[in-house]
Parts: sequence; C-alpha cells; structure tokens
Amino acid sequence: MTEAALVPALLVVVPILAATIPLALGLKVDRNGWSVAAVVCTALFGATIYLAAVVYGVVGSGGRVVHALGGYPRQYGIELVADELSTLIALLVTGVAAAVLAYTRVGGPRGNTFYSGWLLLTGGLLGLTLTGDVFNMFVFLEIVGLGTYALIASGDGPESAVAALKYLILGTVGASIYLIGVGFLFMSTGTLNMIELSTAVPETAGYDHTLVRAAFAFVFVGFAIKVAQWPLHTWQPDAYQHAPDGVTPLIAALVSTVSAYALGRVLYTVFGPEFLAVTPYATEVIVAVGAVSVVAGSTLAVVQRDVKRMLAYSSVSQFGLIVAAYGLVTETALIGAIVHLVGHGLMKAGLFVAVGVVAVGYGARRVEEYAGLAGERPFQAGSIAVLLIALVGIPPSIGFIGKWYIAVGAIEAGAWIVAGVIFLSTMLTLAYAARLLETMYFTPASATDRAHAPAGVATDGGTPSRVTVGMLALVVGVAVTAVALGFAGGTFFELLDPFVEEVFADV
Repeated sequence: MTEAALVPALLVVVPILAATIPLALGLKVDRNGWSVAAVVCTALFGATIYLAAVVYGVVGSGGRVVHALGGYPRQYGIELVADELSTLIALLVTGVAAAVLAYTRVGGPRGNTFYSGWLLLTGGLLGLTLTGDVFNMFVFLEIVGLGTYALIASGDGPESAVAALKYLILGTVGASIYLIGVGFLFMSTGTLNMIELSTAVPETAGYDHTLVRAAFAFVFVGFAIKVAQWPLHTWQPDAYQHAPDGVTPLIAALVSTVSAYALGRVLYTVFGPEFLAVTPYATEVIVAVGAVSVVAGSTLAVVQRDVKRMLAYSSVSQFGLIVAAYGLVTETALIGAIVHLVGHGLMKAGLFVAVGVVAVGYGARRVEEYAGLAGERPFQAGSIAVLLIALVGIPPSIGFIGKWYIAVGAIEAGAWIVAGVIFLSTMLTLAYAARLLETMYFTPASATDRAHAPAGVATDGGTPSRVTVGMLALVVGVAVTAVALGFAGGTFFELLDPFVEEVFADV
C-alpha cells in the first residue's frame, strides 16, 4: 500500500474521531471546540490538496487512489476511492468546512458540542464522497444526517428545532428508500461494490431485470429527497432559513451538493449511461424532475422577501439543473453538471456567509432591510453583487461555465426543452438577484427599511458579536475565486476528462 492510499481513510476517520475531542476537553476547558475544529479542518484541507496532486498527476503518474479496508477482496470488502471526480468534491468539502470557521469564530454558534457536530458532519461528507460501496454510502448518509440535524437545531428559537425535525423525518425517509434500492441491487447481483456493480448489473442481472429497474427507481427517489427536488424539497427552505447563520453556509454548500454528487456517482458508475439510454422513460423522468425543479425553485425564489429563504429556493432550482444534466447522458452535460455542482457549492457558501455578516453587523434579514448597504459597506455589498452575478451565470464566472456546458450538452442530446429551461431559469435568477442588487445600490436607507443595528448585534445567547476582518476576507475571497474559476473551463474539462471517458467507454 502506497503512502497516498492511506489518505482517503485518514480523511474519513480523523474528523469522526476528532469529534470526540471537544467533548472530552470540555470537561476541563470551556469553548475549545473552535480551535480543535480549525486545526482538524485545516489539516484535512492540506491532506486533500496532497491527494489531489497525486490523483491529477502533479505528484507521480496520476490516476485513481484506492484504500481497501482490511485488505478484503473488492467484491466483499469496503473500499474508499479517490478519483478525478470524488477528489474534486473532497476539495470542496474540506475547503468550505475550514473556511467557514472564519465566520463562526465570532459569529457563532459556539460551544464544544456544536464543533463536535461540525467535525462529525465533515467526516460524514468525506465518507459519502470517497466511498466505493453503495451500502456504506447509506451509512455515511445517516452520519451526515445526524450531524446536519444537530447543527440546524443549534439555533436559539423553536423554528430551528422544527426545521431540524422536518429534515430528520424527510431525510430518514429518503435514506430508507435509498436503502431499499441497495437491497434490490444486492439481491440481483450479489455485490455492493460500485466497480463490481458496474459489470454485474449488465452481465449478471441484465438491464431489463425487474430488481435492477426497481433499484434504480428507489435510489433515484431517495436521492431526490436528499437533493431537495420539487415537490420533495420542503425541508430545505426551512432548514436554510432557520439554521444559525454559521451553519447555513456549511449545509447549503455541502449537504445537498454531496448528495447530488452521490446521485450522479450511482447513476453513472453503478447503472451506467447505457442503462439510462435503454431503460424506458429513465432519462425522461430524470430530465423532467430536474426541469420542473428548476422552474419551480426559481419561481418560488422570486417571490421571497427573506434573503436566506430566497437563496434556499434558488438552491432547489440549481440542483434541478444538475439533475436534468444527469438525464441528458452526454459527456459535455455530465462535465457541466459536475462543474456547476462545485460552482454552486462555492457560490452558496459565499452568499450565505455574506448574509450572515450583514445580519451580524445590521440585523438585516429581509430584502428591503438591505437598502443603502452598498454606500455604508461597499465590500460586503460588492461581494454579494459579484456572487449573485455569478449565480445568474454571467461570464466570467464559474456559474457561467457550468450552465454553458449543460446547455451545449442539451443541444447535443437534442433536448431543446432543457435548453429553454436553462434560459428561463437564468431570467428568473436575474429577477431575484436584480431586486437585491437594486435594493443595495439604488434604494436609499431609511429608518423603516433596516433596523440599523450597531456593529455588535447580540447573538449566541446575548453574547455581543461583530464583523471581523476574517469574515470580510472570507466573503471577498470567495467572490474573487468565483470569478477566477470562470477562466478555468478548459482546466475543469482536462481534469474530469479521464473520469468521463471511462464512464462513456462502452457507449
């Protein structure tokens, strides 16, 4: 076993074990959780950078890095796999988990139990990203769910508890439906390993096997709940709106993002493009669910007045676009879905951190309360403006690259309806983005528009909080990164091309 092969295991095990440290130290030292989380998450990010260098060929010859737990045969054992796709998602997970801590240090929530939940969620997300086994994907879905429920419920008001309970119920239903699909896969093939399944599904069971088709249906519906596809999306707006401001960037950028990645991984690695192409109505259903979610999410976002809730419905729309791209079954559309997945996670992390910074500094939560923000706090307003423009998909931005590849893939597949949906969603996204931009830059502030809370708004049980340099640096840095990645379209294509070529090799 090479040195790099240990890294995937460490990325999963270390944060889960480290989640116990704040609780243990809390018996003697108050509020040590942030320091523990900062050290662990920074180390995870550094390890992921090293892993990416190995996988992408910066160090060594490149290629997939596999860790077989216990050394058991692939058919029966458990593998953690870092390839061109999972490594990119792992970079997003560790980077966001480490960066958002710059906000929570002062903005809260605080407490050792909170940061134990933070590390548990990070470990679960990395496990979900790197697992090569469909049953362990369920295990990590549950770990992610436990961490997410706890973090959402860490808010002060009863709304947070209700939102966490709603997510608990729907999330458990989604994971259970997925597990039924996994059971059908095992019954029809006798294995749970994704690579083994990729050959066992067509050769052992056959694409037309009733259990295989049933497995596909259950897996897709289970993930549709986790990814918040309309009309199974109802948990997401409440969770995003009522979670603490330090929690929303993490769950908005990563939880549904990694679930959407997992859906794509199962669709293309386990079932494969050929299964999607030959199974009656499979691609039509996937595209239809995604397209309806795009339109419904964008429309609901337009009518929202609470900024966090508006961005939550925006996520329903953006994930719908990714799901629709999965259903197009073209190489270009798949690359577009992956790029948009990463870009959306980055942009939503920045936007929700920015919203939290505005709330900390001014107590502003609704669109009208942002009146005159650009004149008083140009860096905050400017960063929000850049990220909103990137979300619309205006070049140069990573939001444009993802949408462009998906649109080209839709044209290649002859799915003109999807191309039309992309255009419509862009117009609707522009509508709610422009409303917030107009409020910040062209609407004068008045006593009725914003509470004008001082830069010391009481948060976290009455403890004064303030806008720090670290918070501002994080928001500005994400905005700059979203624009810089707009020039990296060719780089993304080169990095993901080996994975996509392997997926479509037999088509």
